[in-house]
Amino acid sequence: MTTTTELGELTGDYLLDTAHTRIGFVARHTMATRVRGQFEEFEGSARLDGDDPSKSSARLTIQAKSLQTRNRQRDDQLRSTFLDTDDHPAITFTSTQVRQVDGTAFKVTGDLTIRGVTKPVTVDFELTRAANDPRGAFRVGFQGSVTINRMDWGVNWNAATGVLVSQKVTLEFDVAAIRRS
Repeated sequence: MTTTTELGELTGDYLLDTAHTRIGFVARHTMATRVRGQFEEFEGSARLDGDDPSKSSARLTIQAKSLQTRNRQRDDQLRSTFLDTDDHPAITFTSTQVRQVDGTAFKVTGDLTIRGVTKPVTVDFELTRAANDPRGAFRVGFQGSVTINRMDWGVNWNAATGVLVSQKVTLEFDVAAIRRS
């Protein structure tokens, strides 16, 4: 694989490679443990402008019912009472601003919609890879995260749950995208 070091070479339209992308979350539980999970079904795209990153954009749609924490009872509760997936089947993110912080670090601000509530968030991303794969397709990789307060999106089902699960949830992104020809 050829690794790219010039940002200008990144310019183009990309689709998420869902087989090589992980969208996850981490929340602290009162038992001094962390609950980790991920979403199995999602799609997204990006327009990267390597010469002027501020002209870049991204969108992501997650199927909320695809949430997995490796505990069926917890997953069912998160889907029904926390995320209300019957009435709000998708979690979406649409970028509104991209700012380059340094050589490979970016801040991507956008609108995050959960349970029908839309709030702005800024995700810190790091470009981790840009290369041609063995078949000649150009791929990029980014890692990023943001910590949100789930209460801002109404992700709660009664007062007692605020005691059991932290209000702070870290969203984690390990993204692979393929440039469209």
